[in-house]
Amino acid sequence: MSVATYTIAGNGVRNFYSSSSSYIRRHNFPIIIPNIRSLSFPFNNSYVTAAVSSSSSTTSVSDSIGNSSNFTWDDVFQVSQSRSDLDGFFQKISLCNRGSEKRSDFIPFVIEDQIVGYVHIGFADQLSKFKDVFTITKDNTYGSQSGHVTLQSALKTPESRTEALGNVVKCLGEEVFPGIRNELYPVTSSYGGSVYFSLERAAAPYFGIKAYGIHMSGYVEKDGEKYLWIGKRSETKATYPGMLDHLVAGGLPHGMSCAENVVKECEEEAGIPRPISSRAIPVGVVSYMDIDGYRFKRDVLFCYDLKLPESFIPHNQDGEVGSFKLLPVTLVGDVIRNTEFFKANCNLVIIDFLFRHGWPSSHLPLLCPFDKSPPPGHGYPSKMRVGGI
Repeated sequence: MSVATYTIAGNGVRNFYSSSSSYIRRHNFPIIIPNIRSLSFPFNNSYVTAAVSSSSSTTSVSDSIGNSSNFTWDDVFQVSQSRSDLDGFFQKISLCNRGSEKRSDFIPFVIEDQIVGYVHIGFADQLSKFKDVFTITKDNTYGSQSGHVTLQSALKTPESRTEALGNVVKCLGEEVFPGIRNELYPVTSSYGGSVYFSLERAAAPYFGIKAYGIHMSGYVEKDGEKYLWIGKRSETKATYPGMLDHLVAGGLPHGMSCAENVVKECEEEAGIPRPISSRAIPVGVVSYMDIDGYRFKRDVLFCYDLKLPESFIPHNQDGEVGSFKLLPVTLVGDVIRNTEFFKANCNLVIIDFLFRHGWPSSHLPLLCPFDKSPPPGHGYPSKMRVGGI
C-alpha cells in the first residue's frame, strides 16, 4: 500500500472569525479555523491539515510530560466534557511542534553528502571534543551559515560509525542522554534509504535523526458505538511513566517492515495473536518536528487501525504497560482535549483516528460547510509518495 502526503499552507484567508485562517480538510469537507498556522497530517486518500494556534502556551504541559503521573483510571473516568471547542486538540498538536523559531540554532549533520540530521550549535561544541569521531566544518555548503557536522573520513563503514557513535554515547552517558535503552535506530536520509550507521534511540533527538515508528489504534464496536483500548504505561518506564498510551506502539527496527513490526509489537505489548494482529489496516502517516533545548525530534509515525473482537482482552507481555481499559471514543476525545494524561505524540495519532471515524460529530455541522468550496487561491497541493507499507 502506498501512502500519500498532503500539505496546505495558511494564506491569510479571511472568514467571520479572524483575518488569518487555514483549513482542516478531510475528503471534500473544508473546516474553517481561526488564527492559526498550518501543519500537515498525511493520510491515505484523505488528509487533515492541523490548525495550530500560534499564541498557544504549552509551557505547563511540556514541563510535565516526562515526569511520573499521579492520576489513576478513576481520574480518567471522571473527565467530563468541560469544553466543546477544538482548542484543546490544537494545543496538543502544538505541544509536539514546539520551537520552530529556534530552527536556526541547529546545523546539518551530514554523512556521504547527505543530510541525515541536525545538531544544536551548543551540542556541536561538546561533540568537537571527540576529534577522532566528529568534524565541524564552518562553511555554508549545506545551507547553514554556521557550518555542519560530519564524521571523520576514517569512519567509512556503517559498522565503524556505529561503534564510534556508540562509544560517544557511552562516554556522555545518562547525564546527556537520559533514558538510554541499548536500542539502535538506523540512520538514513529518507525512509527506506541506505543505512549509514545505527544510533542509540535515546541519542537520536540530539542528532536530529528522523525516527520511524508504528502506532496502532485498537478499537471495538458495541451497539453502534466505538471504544478504544487504552494502555497506562508502567510506573517504572524510563520515559513518560504512568501516562496513557496506545494499545500498541513502538519504534521501527532496521530491516523490519511496518506490517511485521505491528504484529511483533501486538504480541509483546498486548498479547494479540498473529491471526488477529495481521488484520491491522494501514491508514496513514503522522509526522511532527519538536525542538526542546538540544533535542530536535523529527518523528514519523505509521498509523494502523485494528478492529478487535468484543471478547478480546489485552494482556501486556513485556512489562511496559501497567494496565489496559476499554474507553468510549467520546471519553478519549475529552481526555485529550481537557487533560495532559496522554503521552504527547499519542494525542496526534488519536486525533487522527477521531476525525477519520467521524468524531466529534457535534462540530461537523458548524465547521463543515458542505455547500461551500475553498476560497479562490486556497488550492490543494499535489501528492508526494512516502513509501509502501
